[in-house]
Amino acid sequence: MSQRMEELRRDGVCLAQTVEGFYLPVLDVTHPRFALADNEASYESLRRDLLETERRNRRLPRFITRLMLKMAARRSRLVKAMFASGNDVLDSLNTYVMKLGPDNLLPPYQTAMDERFVAAPHAAFIRLRTQQVATLLARHLAKELAASGPRPLHLINIAGGPAVDSLNTLIILARDHPRLLDIPIVIHVLDLDPNGPVFGANALAAAQADGSRLGGLDATFRYVPYDWNDTAPLRLLLDELRSLHAVIACSSEGGLFEYGSDEAIVANLEVLGACGVCCIAGSVTRSAQARRNLTGADRFKVIARGLENFERLSSRADFAIAETRPGIFSDQVLLLPVQVAPTR
Repeated sequence: MSQRMEELRRDGVCLAQTVEGFYLPVLDVTHPRFALADNEASYESLRRDLLETERRNRRLPRFITRLMLKMAARRSRLVKAMFASGNDVLDSLNTYVMKLGPDNLLPPYQTAMDERFVAAPHAAFIRLRTQQVATLLARHLAKELAASGPRPLHLINIAGGPAVDSLNTLIILARDHPRLLDIPIVIHVLDLDPNGPVFGANALAAAQADGSRLGGLDATFRYVPYDWNDTAPLRLLLDELRSLHAVIACSSEGGLFEYGSDEAIVANLEVLGACGVCCIAGSVTRSAQARRNLTGADRFKVIARGLENFERLSSRADFAIAETRPGIFSDQVLLLPVQVAPTR
C-alpha cells in the first residue's frame, strides 16, 4: 500500500477499484480533502487564478505549446486523454480523475505531470460543477422526500459515467437529513461506456461500508446502455419506476445538456416529464462569448448554447429553470416542472 493510499484511508476517504484494476479515491464533496467553498468571493478568486493562467499560456508561441503538450502526454495519462487521444469527448473516468485534486491522486495518475495538471484552476471548476449539481439536487430532494413519505428514491443519471453527482447527492442528504434516506434507493446510470459505471458501482459499495459516508444505506447501482438519441430505454425504465410509486429525480453533469442536440434534450426532457420526474439537475455550457479565449474551450464538441437558449429548450418540454449556480465553463441548473417551479 502506498503512503498516499494510507493517508487517504486514515482521513476517512473511501477507495474504489476501476475496470483496469487500480484504485481511486471516492470523491466526496463534503470531505475537507475535496470540498470547495461555493460563494462569490471564492468563485472570483478561482476565476482570477484561471484568467492569470490563461494569460501566461497565451504568451507562449503556439508551436511551443504544442511541443510541450506532446512531451507532457508521454508522462501524463490525463494530458494524453485530453490533448493527444484524438477524441472529441473526454471519457468519464479521466474526467472524474481531473476532479480529485493533486493531493488525492493514486497510481497510475500519481505523477508530477498529472498532479500539476489537476492543480490548475480549470480542474477545480470541474470539481465545483459536480458539487453544485449534487447540492442543487440534494436541496430539492430534501423537500420532496420530507413531503412524500416512505417512498423509494430512484436517481437517474444520463451520460453520468461513474454517477459521482448522484453519489454526492446521497452523501449530502446523509449528512444533512439522514432520516430521509431510510428507504430503498437505486442509482440508474444511462451511458454508452460501461467503464465509468463499473467504477461508480464500486464507489457506491465502498461508501456503504461500515463507518463510511453511506454506511448502512439501502442503495444499489444499475447500469443501462443508453444513447440519448433513442429514448426508448429511458421510457421503459421510467414506466417500471412509475409502477413502484417512487420519487424519481434525474441529473446529467457534463453530459446531455452540454453535448446533446436540441432535439435530444427536448426528447429526453419530454419523457422525463411525462413520467413524473420531480426535478432535474445538470450543467449547461456557457455561450461562446462567455467562453471566449479560454484554453481548451473549443477542444471538445460541447454546444455553447448558454442559459437563455437552454431555457427555451426546457420550456418546450414544460420544465423551467428554478435555480442556477455559476461556473466558468458551464452554469449548473435545477429544472422543475413548470406547474411547480417558482418564478425566478
